[in-house]
Order: sequence, then C-alpha cells, then structure tokens
Amino acid sequence: MTNTVQAFILTTLAGFSTMIGAMFIFFKKKVTLVMKALSFAAGVMITVSLTDLIPEGQVLLKEHVNSYMVILITFLFLLIGILISISINHYLPDSSKNNSKLYRVGIISMLAIIIHNIPEGIATFITSSHNLSLGISLTIAIALHNIPEGISISVPIFYASGSRKKAIFYTFVSGISELLGALLAYLILRHIITESIMGMIYIATAGIMIHISLSELLPTSLNYNQEKVSLIYLLIGVGVMLINHFCF
Repeated sequence: MTNTVQAFILTTLAGFSTMIGAMFIFFKKKVTLVMKALSFAAGVMITVSLTDLIPEGQVLLKEHVNSYMVILITFLFLLIGILISISINHYLPDSSKNNSKLYRVGIISMLAIIIHNIPEGIATFITSSHNLSLGISLTIAIALHNIPEGISISVPIFYASGSRKKAIFYTFVSGISELLGALLAYLILRHIITESIMGMIYIATAGIMIHISLSELLPTSLNYNQEKVSLIYLLIGVGVMLINHFCF
C-alpha cells in the first residue's frame, strides 16, 4: 500500500468520525440534551481554536515572518474569520422561533466546520504522505475532536427539523469536506500552498469558530434558562479538548 493511499485512508477516517457525533440524535428527545450539546460544542470549538488552530497557525507563520508580523497577521485573520462568520449569520434566514434558531445554529456550525475541515484534511494528507506514524497520531487527535463537532451539527438540526435524515446528511457533508481537503492537496495544493497560507487559514478558522461559539452556541444554550448546567457542559467540552490536546 502506497503512502498516498494510506494518507487518503487516514484522512477519510478522521473526517467521518464526525458521524459518530450524529449518533446522539437517536437518544431520547430531551430539551436538556440540546442545551448540553450546544454548550459542550462551544467549549470544544473555543478550546480547539485557542490551543490548536491559533498556535499552529503562528508556528507556521514564524518560519517566514518576524514575531511582530505574526501578531499582526494573527489579529488580522482572526478579524477576517469573525467577519466571515458574521456574514454567514447575516445571510441565513432568522426567526424568533426556537426551532428556527436551533436550525441556524446547526447550519452555521456545519459551514464553519467545513471551512475548518478542508485545511485539516490538507494537513492530514500531507503529513501522512511524508510521515505515516505522525499521520496516525494526527488522525487520532482529529477524530477525537470531530466527534463533538458532529454533535454540534446533528443535534440542533434534528431537534429543529425533526428529521434524522437531514441531521445525518449535514453531518456527512461536514465530514466529507475533510476528504475534499485531501483531494485538493493531492491534485493541486501540495505544489502551491505554503506554510504561511496554511497558518492564515488556521487562524481565520479560529476566528469563525470563536464567533460561532460566543454569538450562537452559548446564547442559544442559555435560552433554556439553566445557566449552571450550560456552564458545566461548556467546561466539560473545554476539559475533553485539553486532554485530547496534551495526550495527542
């Protein structure tokens, strides 16, 4: 088996681990499950952004620019990510109904995770192609944090629409985007993309995910008027990703 085939297999496994998170829609329907899932997902996204995406983006940038430029680029691309998230939020239809708000949360989460997964797929494919052992470690780490990402898409969409098919489909789309990143890397980007560009993509993605967490996931969770439970599951999400970060 060639390194290229192995890299595609690992990237596919990492991406479709998102589908494990979709299994939560088969649990008994409870309002508290939605609230907990949203808070947990917010904790995951914020922690991934602060402990993985931004630091990794800065490491890639430091290879090519000085520290002052790294700080400036980090701020600029975080802002770009936030503005992208605001734009997505602005153009999606809004409603005062809780179900419509939940549906928006699921769709926005899906779009953000797609943007996140494509460069992640590129990184997994390129890493696995050159160093299989490192690629396996990276795949495990990505798979672990893709599971709660699947929850953040499938649970809001299912409870908003009542359709398991929609929830599974949108989660599937987010997962397959990781494989799309691998295909782009194989066909085009491995000859074009630079470490600096990857770093900027990671940082912009962090901006999107932080904004989604603070403007959509947490506020929607808090609408259920159980602030303590929301906070507990936010911290559980943070804790899970910190363990993942330091172990892998």
